Amino acid sequence: MSLEKLVAALDECSRRGIKADLWLRDDDAVEPTQALDMLLDLCGSFSVPVTLAVIPEMTTDKLATHLDVSDIAEIAVHGWSHVNYAGAKEKKQELGSHRDPDIVLDELQSGLDKLHDLHGGRLVPMLVPPWNRIDAGIVKGLADLGYRALSVYGPEKNTVPPCVNTHVDVIDWHGSRGGRDDDILFAETAARILRTAEEGGETGILTHHLVHDDNVWRFLRRLFEITAGHPAARWRSSKDLVDEISP
Repeated sequence: MSLEKLVAALDECSRRGIKADLWLRDDDAVEPTQALDMLLDLCGSFSVPVTLAVIPEMTTDKLATHLDVSDIAEIAVHGWSHVNYAGAKEKKQELGSHRDPDIVLDELQSGLDKLHDLHGGRLVPMLVPPWNRIDAGIVKGLADLGYRALSVYGPEKNTVPPCVNTHVDVIDWHGSRGGRDDDILFAETAARILRTAEEGGETGILTHHLVHDDNVWRFLRRLFEITAGHPAARWRSSKDLVDEISP
């Protein structure tokens, strides 16, 4: 079973005397919902920090007030409006080359400022591009706006600001649009952990609370149970990860 692969990967980290760092990013938060509370409750039960990628244009102080009672939630900037500006035959993209880059950067500045005003110390100056896509020219302007990290999906690239990426997506976007099979998710998580044991880095789990089904909730609970009980597993906050790579 792939569950055993995950345990074996963590056991290998123990044998080497190293920690397997994991972090959790959840996209598309805007307002308090039952699904968000389910996520926060589950993470809280296992003391797992969660970074909520919030869409600035759509959010209000309702979410900020709701999160005031949470000690595990952090906030990242999820673009500005999560609007697709790409053509019909292109992959969806808000932060591409389809508009004047000055307009895009102005929006990203507004997003950072708004979420800072709403969330204060919960905000991590990290940009999470909608659909995990961003034009390289836009990336070059992020540091001047105050962003200290970029988070997309897949292997990290050498960027400024540096990447803190996710590597295991729980949703089957190209098929059922529900939760992916547990065995596949555990196998991918195990493989990523073994890779970090060789190369360094962390394992980023990507979730979307608004579209979770029973498969996703079951996977997350099992993942948290295994990692919470294993001495080699360590869940990290994105703030700590960003502080390490971007002084």
